[in-house]
Amino acid sequence: MKETWRWFGPQDPVSLDHVKQAGASGVVSALQHLYRGEAWPLEEVLKRKAEIEAAGLIWSVVESIPVHNSIKLRTGSFRQFTEAWKDSLAATAKAGIKIVCYNFMPGVDWTRTDLRWRLPSTGFALRFDGTDFAAYDLFLLQRPSAEQDYPAERIAAARARYEAMPETGRDDLERTIIAGLPGAEASYTRTALLSLLSEYKSITGGELRAHLIAFLREVVPVAEELGVRLAIHPDDPPWSLFGLPRVVSTAEDVRAILAGVDSPANGLTFCVGSYGARADNDLLAMVKEFAPRIHFAHLRQVTREGDRSFHEAEHLRGSSDMAGVICALLREEVRRKSENRPDYEIPMRPDHGHLLADDILRQVNPGYSLVGRLKGLAELRGVMLGLRYAIPELAD
Repeated sequence: MKETWRWFGPQDPVSLDHVKQAGASGVVSALQHLYRGEAWPLEEVLKRKAEIEAAGLIWSVVESIPVHNSIKLRTGSFRQFTEAWKDSLAATAKAGIKIVCYNFMPGVDWTRTDLRWRLPSTGFALRFDGTDFAAYDLFLLQRPSAEQDYPAERIAAARARYEAMPETGRDDLERTIIAGLPGAEASYTRTALLSLLSEYKSITGGELRAHLIAFLREVVPVAEELGVRLAIHPDDPPWSLFGLPRVVSTAEDVRAILAGVDSPANGLTFCVGSYGARADNDLLAMVKEFAPRIHFAHLRQVTREGDRSFHEAEHLRGSSDMAGVICALLREEVRRKSENRPDYEIPMRPDHGHLLADDILRQVNPGYSLVGRLKGLAELRGVMLGLRYAIPELAD
């Protein structure tokens, strides 16, 4: 697999020199300064590409071209934003970047409740606590009818948690949930979030899935013509938040997406952490079933704590069989190479490293510190080398 590294552009505290020092050869990036659904001008894409190549690296994957909320709702100016998305796709293709990761999470992007959860190692991890999230939704945000989305025992636990939480803790929780995490499409105030959620209040899971398929029917033919592989990222976390449906969370969801537009250009970002947050997702079976359509891999781990809570684990220790997933992906690469597929190599990146060592004292993007990801990449690289050594056919 091609070792890549997410870089948030010139403002990223982790520099391209650091990426080279980590041993990655590919960069995963996007134009975060153009992240409201507008089309990306070719000159801006080429500028970012030149910055990456000047450091002796290549831009391997675009992550992400944002999908505007109007597209997910199919209301308002959704056709205009769909055309802008196609224009961004064309600009990245002209720049020679042929894998595009994107997501279809409604309203809010990837979400956590704690950005510095202390580990026994004395490092820090990202964490999602189901009770904390419910406390925010029910008693801070006070979303109308939110109590209908939680069982009585969760409401009682959330009330107790909220009442015991100091004002500073409540403020921190709100900032963490709605201020926007790295790579997210937007940040919100409480009022703005409530307004957005009201736009989604009547949409069902079936309707949201239909809107995704309708979007794919528009953009996949363009991707085919451009020679681009689209790679949808799963929901994170992979279940409903704020009462909104999520439709990229399970194997059943993936089957519907791939069957909805049956094209090699319509593929997946296989995120071990996101799919692995659900105990009912059999990751090894999913990799084997969907392997030909996996165009990008996020190799990160979570430890499931039960009751829809989890924390980011070390890359090789957690609730999922990371070595098994890597082995399955390496086998897929061998199969593709035997078919002379030019895209036989699957880009991967070590996602969401722990906050460790000197990074604890530095300003870093949550989940995207240097040392934690460097440690993760080294461990993942070791697994790949070990598997190739132990299984000769993987060394091809």
